[in-house]
Amino acid sequence: MQKERPLSPHLSVYKPQITMVLSITHRIMGSFLAISTPVLIYWLMAIASGPETYAELQAVFSHWFAKLFLLAWAFAFFYHMCNGVRHLFWDAGKGYDMENLYKSGYVVVGVASVLTLITVIVALNGGV
Repeated sequence: MQKERPLSPHLSVYKPQITMVLSITHRIMGSFLAISTPVLIYWLMAIASGPETYAELQAVFSHWFAKLFLLAWAFAFFYHMCNGVRHLFWDAGKGYDMENLYKSGYVVVGVASVLTLITVIVALNGGV
């Protein structure tokens, strides 16, 4: 005879909180970065292959969808990095009180957004 076990509550039961949203977003961004790694590898191979191959890649990256992908990749990278630093503080036992959890969450989103914006501005101005 199989025992009736209680089901775990679904996400729809919980009221979304910044900590929950940031945690889910961190996982999504990490997955996006892992899945998009072949694009990064292709970019590095194009650089190493010479100017012709790199020019072909630049033509592909000039499409609006590719630009949107690169923007998303930049934000995902900075968000995942900033949230990783936040996790390092947690590993050191710092920032567990609710006030700091919320503050650091907003800081992560803000810093990732600013770093993404700086990257876009630098890219649009032709680099450093």
